[in-house]
Amino acid sequence: MAGPPRRLASPVLFICDLQEKFRPAIHEFSRVVSTTQKLLRAAQILSIPVFATTQLRAKLGETCPELQLDAEGGVKTQAHVDKTAFSMFVPEIREAFAKLGGPEKKEVVVVGIESHICVTQTTLDLLREGHKVYVIADAVSSCNRQEVPVALARLAKEGAVVTSSESFLYECMGDAGISEFKEMSKLVREFSGKTKENLEALCKM
Repeated sequence: MAGPPRRLASPVLFICDLQEKFRPAIHEFSRVVSTTQKLLRAAQILSIPVFATTQLRAKLGETCPELQLDAEGGVKTQAHVDKTAFSMFVPEIREAFAKLGGPEKKEVVVVGIESHICVTQTTLDLLREGHKVYVIADAVSSCNRQEVPVALARLAKEGAVVTSSESFLYECMGDAGISEFKEMSKLVREFSGKTKENLEALCKM
């Protein structure tokens, strides 16, 4: 007998400009990477398509190595594109995104940097296209930490869902009866300590 359907029908993960050269400049960069690692593991379990970008790769370097994007044994992306635009939704990403199939709108979860520039402009572009956008508060940051709550408040008003990584993962599943729940539950437990630390560092009230 088939299990229950997932709550989110067409989730997609967008990873924005998590490049090695940004590490010293971004507030709690390692925490953003840690949460993104958890989301990438979940993407593998739930077969969620992954898109990634770099900003001016020739000057600012590759995506940080611990994410293992497109590496042997890592996560294969639908597109891993270098850009000069601030928004991730550049033509190469749009083209690959369109190949996901079906006319239905997607549920796009956005992580990365910087919250008030590239994350904001990516989210606004996706919202204009009619997609539902989740911005993960424990997986975005900026050079100046004060920019983050300003950006998240604006994006919430624009119609994005600002939430935590764990909340998104459970919403994505929607039912403990799905076949992947046991593996997902194990992942959540494995990251429980890091999740708490990342929330405390990135989501201070």
